[in-house]
Amino acid sequence: MNRTVGGRYLLDEKIGHGGMGQVWSARDEQLGRSVAVKLLRTDAVPYPAGRGDSQGDMLRQRFLRECRIGAALDHPGLVTVYDAGTDGDELYLVMQRIPGMSLADLIAEEGPLPVEQAAAVAGQLCAALAAVHGAGVVHRDLKPSNVMVRPDGRVILLDLGIAAAVDPAATRLTLTGSPIGSPAYMAPEQAMATGADRRSDLYALGCMLHEMLAGAPPFPAPTALGVLRRQLDDPPRALRTLRAEVPAVLEKLVLRLLAKQPERRPVDAVEVHVLLLPLLPAPTGRPRTRLPAVPDPTDPYRHPYQPELVHEAPAPTPPRPAGPPPVPLLAAETLAGACARLSDLVAAGRHTEVLELSARLLPRAVAEQGESAPLVHTVRAIRARTLLAGHQWAEALPELRLLAATAAAERGPHDPAVLDHRRHAARCLEQLGLAHDALTEYRAVLAALPPDSPHAPDLRERIGILLAATGHAEAAWQTLLELLLETERRRGPHHPDVRRLRTHLEQLGARRTTTNPYAT
Repeated sequence: MNRTVGGRYLLDEKIGHGGMGQVWSARDEQLGRSVAVKLLRTDAVPYPAGRGDSQGDMLRQRFLRECRIGAALDHPGLVTVYDAGTDGDELYLVMQRIPGMSLADLIAEEGPLPVEQAAAVAGQLCAALAAVHGAGVVHRDLKPSNVMVRPDGRVILLDLGIAAAVDPAATRLTLTGSPIGSPAYMAPEQAMATGADRRSDLYALGCMLHEMLAGAPPFPAPTALGVLRRQLDDPPRALRTLRAEVPAVLEKLVLRLLAKQPERRPVDAVEVHVLLLPLLPAPTGRPRTRLPAVPDPTDPYRHPYQPELVHEAPAPTPPRPAGPPPVPLLAAETLAGACARLSDLVAAGRHTEVLELSARLLPRAVAEQGESAPLVHTVRAIRARTLLAGHQWAEALPELRLLAATAAAERGPHDPAVLDHRRHAARCLEQLGLAHDALTEYRAVLAALPPDSPHAPDLRERIGILLAATGHAEAAWQTLLELLLETERRRGPHHPDVRRLRTHLEQLGARRTTTNPYAT
């Protein structure tokens, strides 16, 4: 789009839309920086404006209030407001452009988050909410799509567009009897339009914590009305019945946040943060040499105040000094003791030392107990997971194949653990550029999985992409199209998975008759 707003903001592409208007990525031509520009939709506001209580005037007032609220708040967990003004018949708001991915996309792509990551997101949101509430403002639309996770793991709260002033003397801009917010994250008092305060935002935070840990909101229903009914009437399901490894203290906190009566919830975001403190990761004491491929919300806690990385390239490995290795396997140390030390290193996030110790521990464990021993399986699984996390595909592949073979000999080829190891091995093959081998493995795993397996859609997507990469464009098109139609029926047309599949098909459809867009 070749349009300049306010005489200086050159619009690039639309990156979002909602009831308040559209959001565009843009370039500030005067200062030479990337920004986000929100425009109040012209079709939402009648011109000329009518009476002072018209819907158009109310939307204008909300938009201007968003500008003032955003400009008045100063916190690293909130978006910085740069400018606001009028361009023709449209109002515009210029904001900081946040890189990274939305929390909604992170949950959709990664599934339920590790406990530490979910706690880290909630902890950072508590800090931002404390700043918002301290300014006498209630957000009222806290949800995963309004939260961005930057590449360095920092969590940013977006969209104060329907925020309400807590001051009872403030002008009420909502329509009488009309609830404002998103049903899946709306507190009962907000759904009943009886008023919202900071505890309403805490309820939404509880809904998000439940979704981060369980993979779905606490009150799913086919329609928005059904969701609101469940918000009002149904008790939330205890998280540990859905995911056993969730700490009891975190389950208790989520249940408090989801209390139907506001007075039974925590008092404020500060209290929630205090309750989250024991669950937040500790600093590693080591510098971060690269950012992860997927943003990790625990990074700000593990690497506090670390300077921003200039590039993603890994730092050169320093030469190993002469003398004993940094993590030796002591001759007098028992296997059980070494395994306990390995677990401590894993818990501390000391991945390099995990790999060094596991490499020394495995040969001794196999020699003493045999390849099928549970201890050997545990150590090998730890090593494989650590190699995968570090994208060390070539080293992870043989470990995964050994794990799969051992598990298959004991429990049969269709055991879930066997298929999980094979699925990760196929990913290694794909990352190593062995497209034909990866395609064969993905197909074999998919054929052995139950039809309702949560891994089946991802496997079908990988198969479609690899079919294109190996020159089978028509088969790739059919595979991805069938998956798109099923995913759209199940999750709706705007889900991130649906958008990603559409992109695959658009790229493939544009070139499948001339060249292979996935070929390397």
